[in-house]
Amino acid sequence: MADVSSPSATTLLKELRTEFKAIREYLPLAIGIDKQLLEIHPEIDRKKLRAALGMHTRSFRYMKGLQDGTQRFDLNGEPVGEVSAEQRALASKELSQRLQKIKEERKAAQLAQKAAEKSARVERERAEKLSQLVSKFSRK
Repeated sequence: MADVSSPSATTLLKELRTEFKAIREYLPLAIGIDKQLLEIHPEIDRKKLRAALGMHTRSFRYMKGLQDGTQRFDLNGEPVGEVSAEQRALASKELSQRLQKIKEERKAAQLAQKAAEKSARVERERAEKLSQLVSKFSRK
C-alpha cells in the first residue's frame, strides 16, 4: 500500500478496495475488520480508517449485500461468521428509508420544476399581453 499516513479517507478506501477482495466486492465484513486492517497496515491512521470503513459500510451496495447476505467475510473473501437476522433486518430498514427519501426528493424536485415552468409560462403570457397592449396603443 502507498503512504497511507496522509491520504484522505476516500483515497484510503480506494486503496483498500484495490487490495482486499471483501471490500472491493462489498461483502459483509467480519466484525472487528478494522483491527485486522491495522495489523496488516499499522501505518494507517485510525481515524481515517474508521472514516473510510464508515463510508464503505454505509454505502448502498454494502447495505444491499448485508441485507441479502448470510455470511460475513475476512479481507480475503473467506467466510468467518454469520450475518444475523437482526442485522439483515436493520440493513433492509435502512435501505427502505433511503429509497423513500430519494423518492420524496425526486417528487419535490419534480414539483419545483413544474412550478418553475408554470411561473415561466405565466410570465411569458404576461409579457406577450403587455407587448400587445404597447403595440395597440403606440399605433396612434
